[in-house]
Amino acid sequence: MENFIPYEKLSKKKQRERSKAQRTLWQRSPITRRSENPKAYKRSKARKDDFDDRFPCFVLF
Repeated sequence: MENFIPYEKLSKKKQRERSKAQRTLWQRSPITRRSENPKAYKRSKARKDDFDDRFPCFVLF
């Protein structure tokens, strides 16, 4: 049986290990998540097919 050692008295390494073990026990992330704003401008979406639509390319042999 291991002796109980308060969290404050543990070494930094042991504190990190214990904290990490506690975080992995959760089924869901405790972070509150919000959906994206549908009205917001998305630069990545605008850049996606920007090149193909404006400049048709014709190759003549």
